[in-house]
Amino acid sequence: MTADWLHVTRADTPLILAMPHGGTALPTGGFRSDWLARRDTDWHIADLYAELANATIVATDISRSVIDVNRDPSGVSLYPGEATTELCPTTTFDGDPLYGDAPPHADEIARRRTLYFDPYHAALAGEIARLRKRHDHVVVYDCHSIRSRIPRLFEGNLPELNIGTNNGATCAPALRDAVAEVTASSGRSYIVDGRFRGGWTTRHYGRPDAGVHAIQMETAIRAYLREPVGDVTPATWPPVFDPAYAVSLRETLSPILSVCLEFAR
Repeated sequence: MTADWLHVTRADTPLILAMPHGGTALPTGGFRSDWLARRDTDWHIADLYAELANATIVATDISRSVIDVNRDPSGVSLYPGEATTELCPTTTFDGDPLYGDAPPHADEIARRRTLYFDPYHAALAGEIARLRKRHDHVVVYDCHSIRSRIPRLFEGNLPELNIGTNNGATCAPALRDAVAEVTASSGRSYIVDGRFRGGWTTRHYGRPDAGVHAIQMETAIRAYLREPVGDVTPATWPPVFDPAYAVSLRETLSPILSVCLEFAR
């Protein structure tokens, strides 16, 4: 039985959709602003991917500001020399402090890791092991989204679709190329292993030689939500999910997931 904040929906196909950043729950206190603590959520990511593929889904309701289950638990930066956020973030993507004078100390970080990080990854690892018993290859597809413009993290507008394989290390070249080909055919702006090359989930589980292929898709939010121009405020953020507005991107993502399944089979 999983915790009430952790959701595992099982399928028997060789595809897992991981959703580490779609949660908004703030079970811990101390934040300067609940709105700031939720601002960098991967908004409506579950709605975006709903019923696009017959796949196992592993998702958490816990906000990434409480603990980021897609960061290296050792604290090592995934992007050395570039701005990023920590396992238990102390700032937003824009650099705004999340806490006043008392950011989480080492014992509190360890407590959050035990409560949230470890169960999430135990569930994800368990699903990978379950499906590897049935299939020679399994694809872990890590679902993400982010605001299109965050100067602290990247210059200009982020491409709509950002495919991450840690420079080809986390999946077979055939899978990376197939996903890129479908993405290119959509006519949307995209890049492979650009600013976002895959977080800890992709890098930790992606072992193509062992039959586990991991790929991250970081989506610029403008591709499926009516993203405000300029700085976001509590009055403009987050945008509501409009299925009619998102349908175009869903029509792009569906064949991407299909090639992931075809590859694994």
